[in-house]
Amino acid sequence: MKAFWQVGGILMLAAGFFLVGCSSGVAEQPVTKAAAQQGQKDFPSFKARDLQGNEVTNAIFAQKKITVVNIWGTFCPPCIGEMPELGAWARNMPAGAQIVGIICDVRDAQDAETIGAAKDILGKAGAEFVNLVPDEALMNYLDGVEAVPTTIFVNAEGKVVGSPVVGADVGAYKAFVEEYLHE
Repeated sequence: MKAFWQVGGILMLAAGFFLVGCSSGVAEQPVTKAAAQQGQKDFPSFKARDLQGNEVTNAIFAQKKITVVNIWGTFCPPCIGEMPELGAWARNMPAGAQIVGIICDVRDAQDAETIGAAKDILGKAGAEFVNLVPDEALMNYLDGVEAVPTTIFVNAEGKVVGSPVVGADVGAYKAFVEEYLHE
């Protein structure tokens, strides 16, 4: 029954993305770290796998001062379109920052078709940063995501900071990270 609800949740998420569509709009960004830290909430605890099958937990956030979490789907042209730029940025990020992707349309670790598509997209884009196959906790978190790509920012303590950027706007991601690291 649990698998049924997970698939149902994925279908609801996909239907929402279909109805809303891949977005290209950008949410307004806070201009200071203090503003970014107001209203912080914890990113959910998770125990997921990356595309290579390695276990990844919330401990990944403690590795850097700020983590750019890019929520994307293999069905989304703007998501795929920004991958080369995200891959290049991941190779040249400031020392205190990292990127982690969450592939919203992977049903589970046995979803070979979507995982294969994600690996192909990332490989062609040269995007070698960590990408997660969502576990149940991440799938529940994704229920609140209205469009992809959506990018959020998580600090080293595992708190979501700033405002999400809805739509493909690597410039906005970079601006937030620079501002956050230099305050």
